[in-house]
Amino acid sequence: MRAIIQRVTSASVTVDNAVISQISRGLMVLVGIGTDDTASDASVLINKILNLRVFNDLVESEKMWKASVKDIDGEILCVSQFTLLANTTKGNKPDFHRAMSAESSQVMYAAFLDQLRQAYQTEKIKDGRFGAMMNVSLTNEGPVTFTLDSRKFDYIEPSGTEAETKRKPKTSGS
Repeated sequence: MRAIIQRVTSASVTVDNAVISQISRGLMVLVGIGTDDTASDASVLINKILNLRVFNDLVESEKMWKASVKDIDGEILCVSQFTLLANTTKGNKPDFHRAMSAESSQVMYAAFLDQLRQAYQTEKIKDGRFGAMMNVSLTNEGPVTFTLDSRKFDYIEPSGTEAETKRKPKTSGS
């Protein structure tokens, strides 16, 4: 399961020229569900979304990375987005085979939202409309944007780089 989170001062979702959801300060969360994702993947993302420190300290506003969305009593706007699972490595047409089917994904996304509401505050969690053509508007504060992946997706530096050399533990006798 993959999520793109953006720290926002405001965000909204419009369907058929009508605003169906909107938030003030908080997080805009785009959620992609893969073919092999489970409830465990949802739990990992929910924990990270609620606890990742992406806001300034409430007391000393110049101190970054001190507060989570819960700490600032912020809102969260979630939008299901299967395109986050696209494979774009071959050719110019995205391949969506890694994305869960619409029927299964709708069930898992609803469970994700329910679990997020239970873990935080129901009234602070807003949603788009699953499967609809949506227009998403937001004001990204910072800008601050992170990609979260429930499967510990890490970027590995090529071997022999300066950063890798600095990380190697020193052995005794050297």
